[in-house]
Amino acid sequence: MTYTQDDPRSALSATSATSATSAKTPQRSGEAIAAPEFLDFSVTAPDAVTEAGSRQWIVRGQNFVLIHTQPEPGDTIFSAELESEQVVLLIDEHSSLRGSGSGEEHAVTGPALVVVPPGPSEIVSTGTGPIVQLIQSDEVEWAKRAVNAERYAEPHPRVAPLEPWPEPVGGYRWRTYLMADVPEDPRRFGRIFRTRAFMVGFFKPGDGPRDPRRLSPHTHDDFEQCSLVVAGTYIHHIQTPWGPDATAWRPEDHARVGSPSVAIIPPPTVHTSQAIGSGVNHLIDIFAGPRRDFSAQPGWVLNADEYPAPAN
Repeated sequence: MTYTQDDPRSALSATSATSATSAKTPQRSGEAIAAPEFLDFSVTAPDAVTEAGSRQWIVRGQNFVLIHTQPEPGDTIFSAELESEQVVLLIDEHSSLRGSGSGEEHAVTGPALVVVPPGPSEIVSTGTGPIVQLIQSDEVEWAKRAVNAERYAEPHPRVAPLEPWPEPVGGYRWRTYLMADVPEDPRRFGRIFRTRAFMVGFFKPGDGPRDPRRLSPHTHDDFEQCSLVVAGTYIHHIQTPWGPDATAWRPEDHARVGSPSVAIIPPPTVHTSQAIGSGVNHLIDIFAGPRRDFSAQPGWVLNADEYPAPAN
């Protein structure tokens, strides 16, 4: 892992990303390495359009389904029953929702992260800003709707299976975390939240391009990273390690993407993302399930008191 000295991730040990999601994952060095995926919604047609005109793009990784909605105000963008929690990201101050389910009514304006309990729920967009939903991929009907579902017809063997963490303290309920409530702290890496199945790094928007002399190429042993670009332009630099089979080698990726877009970065590729837009650039990192290495850093996970880590 390569981090500059002032990057909080420099505190991570060289082995801390090994089996970061599962303490029991065997090494898979002989298995094929999946190719990265780049899904740029700014240049592709939506996968679904509601009757009111909200546009939705649906993609998946090994353990998650992501729904990106560009909503029409007042539109019901989700109404279904799930076996597990879902995470909803309100990207900016124009993103807002009215939610109901489990006997609760909930109204939120972003930027924010909202946790929706299992069971039937309904989400109505009350604004015009983007809304992103994260659902476990074992919600099979939703996984089937993903535009890249065929890529996961067989599980990718190098990705650790999802093992949900302990239930939240006080049981399931609607929970809201407003980004405006998070104070600045240079010792902490961004704004990290977790649930039983997800970890989200809701970074602050940046202004202008990233210094190309201060990138952070690194690798993960057994978990995918989903990098969601919600503003600006980025280049995802990804290098697939060479194995003994030269026919499986692939060239480096230097994929330029707009916003919104998703990059799915498989283990154990070396990767870093570089903002290149001249204006606002904003990226959110998503992991399914939660990372043990980040969780072990004191103060990094902002809702750790509500979503405990496993005892082991």
